Amino acid sequence: MINYLLKKTIPYVREVITMSEITTSAVAEKLKKGDALHMIDVREDEEVKAGAIPGVHHIPLGDLSSRLDELDKSKTYIMICRSGGRSEKATQFLVNQGYQAKNMVGGMLDWAGPVDVKE
Repeated sequence: MINYLLKKTIPYVREVITMSEITTSAVAEKLKKGDALHMIDVREDEEVKAGAIPGVHHIPLGDLSSRLDELDKSKTYIMICRSGGRSEKATQFLVNQGYQAKNMVGGMLDWAGPVDVKE
């Protein structure tokens, strides 16, 4: 119904893409259970050096479009940033490119799990 209404009121809308989200606690629980997660941190280098989730793959948001060859469309990616804004943009971008992605809402500000710090 909402697709129909949007198409009627905004003629150039072809499709409404619903973005998937995952909470920081759900990510922590999956990691604790040993689930293999494909996480991408889209923060800048300095931010990642200050602390990142162990096992995360780092691709700054500005580099994402030029590094799609590093990703596999058969996998689901969890997108991470400081607060959830940049990762939301990254999630939308990947979904529009045909990838499966979820935004980790709250970002590293809400993360209570372990972090790797690189000095």
